[in-house]
Amino acid sequence: MGAELKRGRPLLPVESSLEELVRLADTAGIDVVGQTIQRFDRPNSATYIGPGKVEEVKILLEELDANVVILDDELSPRHQRELEKVFGEDVKVIDRTALILDIFALHAHTREGKLQVELAQLEYRVPRLTRMWTHLARQAGGRAGGSSGGVGLRGPGETQLETDRREIGRRITHIKGQLESVRAHRERHRAKRQQTELQVVAIVGYTNAGKSTLLNKISDANILSADMLFATLDPTTRKVVVPGGREVLFTDTVGFIQKLPTEIVAAFRATLEEIMAANLLLHVVDATHPQAAAQIEAVEDTLAELEVDHLPRVVALNKVDLLPKDADPIRDLNIQEPAVLVSAHTGQGMEALLVAVEATMVRYLQPVQVLIPFSRGDLLSLFHERGQVDGEEHSVDGFHVYGRLPERLLPYFEPFQVE
Repeated sequence: MGAELKRGRPLLPVESSLEELVRLADTAGIDVVGQTIQRFDRPNSATYIGPGKVEEVKILLEELDANVVILDDELSPRHQRELEKVFGEDVKVIDRTALILDIFALHAHTREGKLQVELAQLEYRVPRLTRMWTHLARQAGGRAGGSSGGVGLRGPGETQLETDRREIGRRITHIKGQLESVRAHRERHRAKRQQTELQVVAIVGYTNAGKSTLLNKISDANILSADMLFATLDPTTRKVVVPGGREVLFTDTVGFIQKLPTEIVAAFRATLEEIMAANLLLHVVDATHPQAAAQIEAVEDTLAELEVDHLPRVVALNKVDLLPKDADPIRDLNIQEPAVLVSAHTGQGMEALLVAVEATMVRYLQPVQVLIPFSRGDLLSLFHERGQVDGEEHSVDGFHVYGRLPERLLPYFEPFQVE
């Protein structure tokens, strides 16, 4: 079910957002048998949607023999509890956040991914625990709240609730410790990788834009790619040789989506650190999607939240093989960054994309002139492999080289710089 505030400015129209919710449900293995939309001035304090819409949904549930209601927004614990009370104990009410978390649980395969998903699920569930024990409260004669009856007469619902909260709290603390250990290992791995001075390109984009397919195509990798939302969660890094001959690391990251739950962004921050450590962002856009502009905005919003929106980027407008021949998505989407029309499926534009990536990275290199002694052939090789050599001359004192280098390489060459 979709809902839209009349005075709000949603990123996607409610109809498009609801279509996306249907795809999310399909990815989670839920058969959608009906849908409805409500536009209102403000959410109902008790049930989020209005009383009339609640009754309409209740009738639809009976007519369609459905047992799950999915709301396209995040519900408060009270909204969820009140709706389930109206719809009956046999009907489960979930929101967009719970659905995305469930999909993440299905698709997380690495130890880190599974820990991150479990942490997000537990933090989402903690404030919603009370509704799990309402049946015990009724058995306790209404005293589960502990507000009457004195010591020793508290209901089993509250006792179990407190036990569960403590247990979940311990589990959350344990998982955070485990993730910190994984994060430290990843940081050591990243630091070791940076010692090779290979530049890193982080592939970002809206979910199902074709990021994994594109990485497969340019690196001959064999990463899972499927026509479903959040097909891959765990970051994958591959070494790619760009046209200039240098090696560059391309890292595929988890896809973004509008209304991305805060629990997801927080829990997956360790994985998203791969983006923070990148030299350049490759933003993959599904150029065929009717809401491509809104999807670009959703990605930009998440990049801003991660504080990496300052990084240079190249835009890959994907799936152009499915566009009309006279289409101009660069103009239509008002793309300001370097952009290339590609098809990760057919391989169209892959060479041009790598050229654009390399050219953009070179623009952000630092100009330098050095006189490298003949005894330091290792530095000459490093300059050729990791930098951009614009000219090289041999003299009696060594190799006179001028060109551009990544900023973090400059200390190696500082003793040999020429004014």
